[in-house]
Amino acid sequence: MRDNGRGIVKDDLLLATQQHATSKISSAEDLSSINSLGFRGEALASIAAVARVKISSQVSEEEHAWVLQGGQVMPIAHPQGTSVEVRDLFYNLPARRKFLRSARTEYQYLEETFRRIALSRFEVAFTLYHNDKLCKSLPICSDQQSKLLRVNKLCGRRNDLVWIDAEQNGLCLYGWITHGENVKSQENHQYFFINGRVIRDRVIAHALRQVYQDYCIDGGMPFYCLYLSLDPVALDVNVHPTKHEVRFREPRIIHAFIADTLRNALNIEVSEPGIYTVNNTIDNFNPKVLATLKRRLAIAQEGDNLLLRDLHRMDKEWQSVSAEKLLELLAD
Repeated sequence: MRDNGRGIVKDDLLLATQQHATSKISSAEDLSSINSLGFRGEALASIAAVARVKISSQVSEEEHAWVLQGGQVMPIAHPQGTSVEVRDLFYNLPARRKFLRSARTEYQYLEETFRRIALSRFEVAFTLYHNDKLCKSLPICSDQQSKLLRVNKLCGRRNDLVWIDAEQNGLCLYGWITHGENVKSQENHQYFFINGRVIRDRVIAHALRQVYQDYCIDGGMPFYCLYLSLDPVALDVNVHPTKHEVRFREPRIIHAFIADTLRNALNIEVSEPGIYTVNNTIDNFNPKVLATLKRRLAIAQEGDNLLLRDLHRMDKEWQSVSAEKLLELLAD
């Protein structure tokens, strides 16, 4: 694997394969606002423990590049950026090597990883080689059309996709979904990214199932490639070792925003194959109001979620509320 990024300085190369090493955090405050991706703390250390790893890197400010191999750092010729080479996986653990699948299956795992990364960073060009043969070459995407072309290359050409672009209270949701009339019973490509990180989340999965339940009578699920942007302080990305799960500070608000946006998108009529655009800039979010409390607090419902709004506040924004908290307010 090779990139043309900023590179790794010599002293950090020695730390790169140490347990729990990370370049993401320089202070305790950074834990609550992580924007970067990359390996989790012990990943490179784990790989280096069971394979022969070679890391070469060139920083623009330094005269020459450095390579880490066999625990030693030496000068080397290398373009700006970093290369990570992994050979002889499980060479020192033959018992684990026996559990590797066939070469074809292992390649499919790598191809899926490549697909997820390429879909997460349209501003980066990617190439994939297998046995010295070029398999995929993806140029930088500068506009929506070129982004859709990359999606088609990676996931197969789609008809009747709906382009979504919605904003509300600091939340931004954009991407492509299949219109409900074209949902397949078997769909392998379903991707959801939060701040550039591919995730699997129960809140989001429930919102999608709720929206598509009328279209997926046989249990099928649609193709989707969706991107949610929000303040990193509003979620925790360190709840699972694989980084594929997150926890939201306000899950009910996220659920309602996604479900409402997708419902609006699926209400459009599809007359012929093509790409349909839906701009849903939501200025006023109006869920179903159930009651008011003391002429000040409005209680509403959006799907399975309870929301509360203070009518005396200037912003009058809806906030999620638990059933227990609502009962306490009613008791008072």
